[in-house]
Amino acid sequence: MKQFFKLYKIEQKLFFRSVDVFIFNLCMPVITLFLIGLIVGSKMAGDSGLTYLESSFAAISTVGICCSAFMSIPIVMVDYRDKKILKHFYCSPCSPARLLFVDMLCSGVMAALSAICVTITACAGFGYRMSGNVIIYIGAWLLTMISMFSIGLLVAALCKTVKSMNVAASLLYFPMLLFSGATIPVELFPKSLQLVAGYLPLGVGIRLMKGVSAGIPVAAMGREILILTLIAAVCITTAVKTFRWE
Repeated sequence: MKQFFKLYKIEQKLFFRSVDVFIFNLCMPVITLFLIGLIVGSKMAGDSGLTYLESSFAAISTVGICCSAFMSIPIVMVDYRDKKILKHFYCSPCSPARLLFVDMLCSGVMAALSAICVTITACAGFGYRMSGNVIIYIGAWLLTMISMFSIGLLVAALCKTVKSMNVAASLLYFPMLLFSGATIPVELFPKSLQLVAGYLPLGVGIRLMKGVSAGIPVAAMGREILILTLIAAVCITTAVKTFRWE
């Protein structure tokens, strides 16, 4: 346990020093929410029965998750592999599972800070109040985070080079960010694009979080919970099994 916390402390310091993490995890979601709240926040979002602010709150809370899952996690791990740092870990008592978990935990802290900043902006700046249960909402957010992080861990485990990682991460990051409803309210999408958003893993998580925040019973969101759980289980297991030191 002492080795784990020592490794976590070092990795987290490196995360906080990254300018990209600060811009994309913290600044971008807050600015996006501020603009939506300022321009169309009080208007009704289609036939959802929610305002654009209420509809966008849960979605924008996943921007930090998306950035951490598809940019931070793969970049750190593949960069370590490319620089032969992982080869040194191989000679230490550190297991692949421990190293992957530390990377996930550091990214989780940044995603949580992002969600907290979004929540403060929504509540203090625009008077947002959640209709659903806050504890259940946090659980939905955590499930979404774990599911997305598991995909990022799988990319980190499978990609051999920084170049292949950049391609894989970009193919995941930008479609998830733009077409899942994380930054642009899904109610503004044409019907065909709304259908695409519903099938994206992050879109499933957003749908779960929106439903919970609006007060929809958890029992009615069973399909989303099952999909996210299966994604997490399959990707984490595969990532640990296929992890390569070099």
